[in-house]
Amino acid sequence: MLGRLGEQLAAEHLIRRGFRIIERNYRTRWGELDIVAFDGRTLAFCEVKTRRLQDNSQSPFAALRPRKQAQVRKMAGAWLIERTKHPRADVLRFDAIGVTYDPCGRLVGIEHLEGAF
Repeated sequence: MLGRLGEQLAAEHLIRRGFRIIERNYRTRWGELDIVAFDGRTLAFCEVKTRRLQDNSQSPFAALRPRKQAQVRKMAGAWLIERTKHPRADVLRFDAIGVTYDPCGRLVGIEHLEGAF
């Protein structure tokens, strides 16, 4: 549930930044691509990581290790092949969006790393 809420906030963040959400939660054999967004020039494949702060908690981006990055690239490739009517973009980009909540469930922040990997 926390992850879905984080994805919704990330999608709203992208819309505020001028993106149109093309697809959410695209399922592949390698996993799920969280958000595909387009701003007229850039097609962004966004991995959303949501965390609740605790004393020993790491950054939401700590889980974006090379294996996860390769997985997201594979999923993006599958999306591009399957969704033949996708927008034509000058730039393809892999972004990471971290959504952080405090222990009581209040939003602490949203961090957007463009071209994260």
